[in-house]
Amino acid sequence: MSDGAESPTGKKVRKAGKASKPGQPGRGAATGDKSSERIYNRIALMRIERGISRRQLADALDVHYQTVGYLERGEYSPSLHLALRIAAYYGTSVESVFALEPFPRIGSEE
Repeated sequence: MSDGAESPTGKKVRKAGKASKPGQPGRGAATGDKSSERIYNRIALMRIERGISRRQLADALDVHYQTVGYLERGEYSPSLHLALRIAAYYGTSVESVFALEPFPRIGSEE
């Protein structure tokens, strides 16, 4: 079995684990499978705040526009290289775009 899936651009990407239902451990939790760990991101929020389309972001990052959609929905986790390029595009740190815990909701006092 392969470590990654092929994106629409033909490049290898690592597929993120599916989210589990509340109260259930994530897939692979009992075995320590790291592929089930979810990476949260603000790609869509940051893209929309700047008024750019998925296609414009994809062109700037040199990826297929569907790859941007997969990343925004959490269906794929980016490579370290792509995560760094996304952060650089937005002019911010990787931690501002990606996190291991869900980001606080806008307007919440967390």
